[in-house]
Amino acid sequence: MKKLLLSVLGLLIAAPVLLAQEDYTEGPVWRVSLVRVNPTHMDEYLTSLRQASKPFLEEEKRQGLIAEYKIFLKETKNNPQDWDICLAIAYKNHAAMDGLSSKVEAIRDKVFGGKKQAHELGEKREEIREIVSDELLQEIVLK
Repeated sequence: MKKLLLSVLGLLIAAPVLLAQEDYTEGPVWRVSLVRVNPTHMDEYLTSLRQASKPFLEEEKRQGLIAEYKIFLKETKNNPQDWDICLAIAYKNHAAMDGLSSKVEAIRDKVFGGKKQAHELGEKREEIREIVSDELLQEIVLK
């Protein structure tokens, strides 16, 4: 009787997790940054993304550190504080992000020329844009 009671209790505790998983499977994990670009600086920011970020992301993808990346340009503006550009990077799963910062140092040095140059690029970008939101999202695929 005691074993039966423990089994039922275990099922009750695990039921919400088991039921949630029956509706979907987990897809990639997305890091999404929503960016507001200062007026008259959109071309400058897009050029910076093309010249610096794209080669960096392409190298991360080539080395298998990221699954893919996307850049979205928002065509509507709901208020003056709204974002303009969405930068989205997909990782195969949460485990793919373990130790990521140490793995990208060599890529940073190759693409930007070193930590100092990467920092300077970041400072220049801070003058022309603001990060509105930075999110980590789990993609799900409905069954």
